[in-house]
Amino acid sequence: MASSRERWIERIRTRLEQAGFYVADAHGIRPSSFDLAARRDSTLLLVKVLKNIDAFDSEEADRLRELGRLFPANVLVIGQTSGASELDSGVVYTRYGVPIVTEGTLQEYLEKALPPFLYASPGGTFARIDGDRLRELRTGRALSLGTLAAIAGVSRRAIQLYEDGAGAEITVIDRIERYLGEPIVRPADLFEPPVFSAPASEPGDEAGPRAEPTRIASGDPWRDSVLSQLDGLGLDFTLTARAPFDALARTPDILLAAIGSLRMALHRAEVLHGLAHVAEGHAMFVVRERIHRSSIGGLPILSTSELRRHRDADDLLEEIAEREGP
Repeated sequence: MASSRERWIERIRTRLEQAGFYVADAHGIRPSSFDLAARRDSTLLLVKVLKNIDAFDSEEADRLRELGRLFPANVLVIGQTSGASELDSGVVYTRYGVPIVTEGTLQEYLEKALPPFLYASPGGTFARIDGDRLRELRTGRALSLGTLAAIAGVSRRAIQLYEDGAGAEITVIDRIERYLGEPIVRPADLFEPPVFSAPASEPGDEAGPRAEPTRIASGDPWRDSVLSQLDGLGLDFTLTARAPFDALARTPDILLAAIGSLRMALHRAEVLHGLAHVAEGHAMFVVRERIHRSSIGGLPILSTSELRRHRDADDLLEEIAEREGP
């Protein structure tokens, strides 16, 4: 019987598919920094599903953001609670630079095209202001920064920040909108990298410095030798952590490389093949054993001896394309 988490992930997958996304499910591979990968047109998403978002620590966020940078893909966490409190629908939360929403918020965005307008920060709930619109309304009515600041109950500097696109507390926005008689908030686009600012009076939940990607040094001598071979072919691989694949390269197409036993390849073949399809790239699995098959479930399988026969990246990619299934 499927667990409640599995049913939840399946429900989110169904919602994405109904909204026109092609989805690959990676939650059966453990450990993994994401549960679902989804593509619609040029939008690629990596989705993590967590009941309590407090379990999402800085290391996990770093890994998810790094994967998002490598593909590239937008990253999103679907959560239910923070501590003992339920997350609010219609609000975008952030942890270490990663946006977090409830399933209900995602559902409204997918099915009704209703984007969230509110963001949660350590200082409270705020919304992102459409700075150009605010400046247009203010100057069109010949209002000075000082006049609008007095109406909003903030400083002149805060109004300048709002016109540069900073966020503001809901009470401040309400005062400005009631006076101007016009909306000034900008909705969140969950399928775009977060670019909103924190409220002018409060620091935001900013991402820390991005960790440098790991190069060819996994700590496993055999795995490192395979990656060195691939690197020697001219494939610029970056190691990944807590992913269904061990390394990712852009050639310029995406190439996902997994390294391990044939038994592991059998377990991961469907997931890797699906991820490659969603990413509109390729995947391969390198095994130590001699094998008598070219692919498993559409995933190209190469032994280390077969890998050594290739002269350059083009030669390898040509064989991968020949072995790929539909």
